[in-house]
Amino acid sequence: HVQLVESGGGSVQAGGSLRLSCVASGATYDYCLGWFRQAPGNEPEAVATVDHRGNADYAESVKDRFTISKDNVKNTIHLRMDNLKAEDTAMYTCAAKWAGYGCMTASFNDDIASRGQGTQVTVS
Repeated sequence: HVQLVESGGGSVQAGGSLRLSCVASGATYDYCLGWFRQAPGNEPEAVATVDHRGNADYAESVKDRFTISKDNVKNTIHLRMDNLKAEDTAMYTCAAKWAGYGCMTASFNDDIASRGQGTQVTVS
């Protein structure tokens, strides 16, 4: 069972940057890891995923602004968010799903095996 702990959220002005981190405990080789976000009143949106080879996928809304990376030694994934916009304001949650289900943002919200507690990002 994979356990996930996020850090790095906060408040930033529009145009600024933040980096979120998610430390995983347990074996993650067979898992797709990623981030989804949810703002009040909105459905969850998967924004970025990465598989054990480092292959990444992004939602169109964040492509070219967000970068997901995986440190296999530290069992940690990072989400670098640049050129932040007010509409990026949300609770960001790290999650894991079995890689056999695929590792694309379009289907990441399905069959989630583990998720963290979330970290708030506020852009003003």
